[in-house]
Amino acid sequence: MNIFFPLLTADQTTIDAIVGRVRDLYGRMGKAYGEAAACYGFTCKGCDENCCEERFYHHTLAEFLYLLRGIQSCDEQTRLAIFSRSRTVTERYRADDASGQAQRIMCPLNQNGLCSLYEYRLMICRLHGVPYRMRRPDGVVTQGSGCRNVDWDMLDEKSSACMFDRTELYRELSAIEIDLRQRFGFGHRINKTIAEMITDIEELLAA
Repeated sequence: MNIFFPLLTADQTTIDAIVGRVRDLYGRMGKAYGEAAACYGFTCKGCDENCCEERFYHHTLAEFLYLLRGIQSCDEQTRLAIFSRSRTVTERYRADDASGQAQRIMCPLNQNGLCSLYEYRLMICRLHGVPYRMRRPDGVVTQGSGCRNVDWDMLDEKSSACMFDRTELYRELSAIEIDLRQRFGFGHRINKTIAEMITDIEELLAA
């Protein structure tokens, strides 16, 4: 069952407003990420590992709607190619899960080494790389080491000036998500890859 079918009757003005809030938040995410990357002297240039092959999961209705807008912005040929690649990738994920042998698989949005929906890429695609910290709602502070190909010095006295604090950005996305779900009465849990979301979008647009 496609959990997103109720969106077919959703108020488009409300969706446009939500998409605008997400776009604004992404802009501030990019600025904060850029400052942290510059502080660390981090760049992806020359890396022989493509993060587009990671199986990232996404959890918000707000990001699904943002990706939907991206798909709708494509010309028909590009959109059909993305749909085709997404079906293939989704089937490969299922086969890997059944066999217990996960492999690195290229994101269906990647075409000739570039993201075909770069402007509409999702949060983890924008934030993955530099070390980060985050304060959870229960007050516990967690941190991540970012790109596994870089040997970061995670000692507090050396990383505190550069480490990317995601807390406020995550809180704002959470506020957008809560507002959106309340407006549409959407209670489903989302735990999907980009490929899976795009196959849902294909069904949605065909309905």
